[in-house]
Amino acid sequence: MSKGSKSKLMRRCMIIMSIILLLGFGTVGFRLTQLTLVQGQELQQKAVDQQLTDTTINARRGTIYDTNGKVLAQSATVWMVVLSPINFENDEERTIVSKGLSEILGLDQESIFAKTKEKVYYSVVKRQIESDTRDKVLEFIKKIKEEYDISGVIDLLEDYKRYYPYNDFASAVIGFTGSDDQGLSGLEYEYNEELTGTPGRLVTATTGNGNGTEMPFQFEQKVDAIDGNSLVLTIDETIQHIMDKYLEQGNVENKVYNRSVGIMMDVHTGAILGQSVVSGYDLNNPFTLTDKNAIAQISELVGSEKEKAESEALSAQWRNKAISDTYYPGSVFKIMTAAMALEENKVNDKSTFNCTGSYTPVQGVPPIHCHNTLGHGTQTFAEAICNSCNPAFMQIGGSVGKTKFWEYFQAFGFNTTTGIDLPGEASGLFFNSDGSMTDLDLAIASFGQGVAVTPIQMVTAISAIANGGELLQPYVVKQVLDPDGNVVKSTDKIVKRKVVSKETCDKLSEILELNAKEGSAKNGYVAGYRVAGKTGTSEKKVDVNGDGNNDYIASFCGYAPADDPQVCLLVYFDAPLGDNYYGSGVAAPVFSQIMSEVMPYLSVSTQYTDEELEKMDTTANSYLGLSISEAESKVEADGYTCVVKGDGDTVAAQLPAASTRIPQGGTVVLYTSLEEVANGEVEVPNFSGMTLAEANMVAATYNLNISVQGVSGISDGVVLTQSTAAGEMVSPGTVITLNFTTSSNYGNNNVM
Repeated sequence: MSKGSKSKLMRRCMIIMSIILLLGFGTVGFRLTQLTLVQGQELQQKAVDQQLTDTTINARRGTIYDTNGKVLAQSATVWMVVLSPINFENDEERTIVSKGLSEILGLDQESIFAKTKEKVYYSVVKRQIESDTRDKVLEFIKKIKEEYDISGVIDLLEDYKRYYPYNDFASAVIGFTGSDDQGLSGLEYEYNEELTGTPGRLVTATTGNGNGTEMPFQFEQKVDAIDGNSLVLTIDETIQHIMDKYLEQGNVENKVYNRSVGIMMDVHTGAILGQSVVSGYDLNNPFTLTDKNAIAQISELVGSEKEKAESEALSAQWRNKAISDTYYPGSVFKIMTAAMALEENKVNDKSTFNCTGSYTPVQGVPPIHCHNTLGHGTQTFAEAICNSCNPAFMQIGGSVGKTKFWEYFQAFGFNTTTGIDLPGEASGLFFNSDGSMTDLDLAIASFGQGVAVTPIQMVTAISAIANGGELLQPYVVKQVLDPDGNVVKSTDKIVKRKVVSKETCDKLSEILELNAKEGSAKNGYVAGYRVAGKTGTSEKKVDVNGDGNNDYIASFCGYAPADDPQVCLLVYFDAPLGDNYYGSGVAAPVFSQIMSEVMPYLSVSTQYTDEELEKMDTTANSYLGLSISEAESKVEADGYTCVVKGDGDTVAAQLPAASTRIPQGGTVVLYTSLEEVANGEVEVPNFSGMTLAEANMVAATYNLNISVQGVSGISDGVVLTQSTAAGEMVSPGTVITLNFTTSSNYGNNNVM
């Protein structure tokens, strides 16, 4: 081979070798660059993940308090059982431990045994065990140490479980958490981020060979959890319990099919003092149905139909009816129509409206009837409100006009949500989203039909009338506290807009106070407090119980005192199926009962009329230890009727007891021996339907005392309820509280 050929061959080989080397080292270099610069962070994280294992340590969820600091929801300490599988020496130890824990914890032994063979430092066996189970685990740990020399394989870590000390108290507001401690409804859901806190971690090191074996040295680091923030509510536990008590009672007495609602608002701030949805559910057992109607219907189903019905019933049970459901407000909405007309100068004290018993707002449609089919005749603006006259309000609404009616509907906040800090709030419904409506639409909307609102919207709008015209944003959380109790957030009053003038509000308050004294709202009257209010009876376009008749919603909304309003209360009963479905007969008495307890609790000053002062309860004095003759003289001097039981010479006991509230002119029974108290019991009569005079006569016959609530002073007032059931045995002198209502039904709407 020539020298030139050899040279060419060498050059060619060099080129080929260079290419090979360049490709080889280039590939390696490229790969190294990719591993270090591109994938470096990801690979480092994978290495850490292979070498470190961690166990989550739950944070303590924040506490929920009422406005006075009473605990409504809290996370109590429970425990988490964990294994250290790497510390087991053989299968015999694994069997002993898995068998013992399965018996204590009620878990499958095989699943626990499988955890003992995991190549990790910590493996969770069961979370949220209670103190009694924890004690059993500790005893077992001690036992296997002493009998089998097994140690370091079982550990207990702190965990937390949510508790609700009042069970179903304010359940629609508070809500509940799931098994993972995440809020699922109510405030628990709405404020989940604030309440949750930051979980901690227990980190341990393992080798990086992929099999998870622990390193030859022990590495463990604990990162403590950070507790969640707490909430202080505007809800007052005392007010809430008062509302719950009377709403539940009204629910039962009126055979309410679809639950009842009550909302009380501070008219000056928008703070919700109480919000009750009857019936509630046990927050500690939220997946247990409480609705008897739903339970009865579901019991007849099987299979998938039953499962679906149970799911729907639970969703309905958790639903906050006060903010998530809309309804036709009925005559309560007449307050809004009246405010529109006053503000637009369409009516005044001299305005009159004629009622013949019906009214035809649009030619060619059937007449719309008044509840008084004989008609109210000519009536003033104030009389039209007190009479709850539909024909008059169709005329009043017509004077406002469709455009202005829609503008005020929006101004009072009915076309949007109120912004309350609770989940699932609905908006009101108008005839058309653009505000358009027909003349007939305007006519029926004027007395509260055809337009749908939520209870929270209604009480917010009426509160605007009470406070002088400001529409406020309602809220239920007053403060957010950090784990050390420091305030990190406070809720301030939010004024959305000025809706109507103070002059309009003052005039309406004057008329609504008259309505509570003498008109359709007098069943909501509370002695000593200047109540302003309005009843509502609206027809639903459904027949819930299949009797062929549409059902109704009975409501009452009012505030007090009328001259200096402090709180506004709406009570609302959905489908009362008892003897009465009118707002005046169903809702107004409950309003009166609630306010008669809440107003004194809030230290609102009383303003009694002379007639009320004559009937006011007094406080019984003590006559114990006095001679019978001396005691009789003193009882009579105090203005009471005296009855003596026994043949002794000295007073050994008395009823009512000293300091008990007793009506003026009531009966005091003096006993000369303690045995006489038990031996002389009388049967409580049935006062239902009696007038005040009749009830007084019957009570005197039985030597009982009666304390009166409601409208007992008016001519047609009759007993609606009594504090002690008829037929019960009580001692003479016992005080029976009677709640009076009018015998007539006011505020009923005969609607299309």
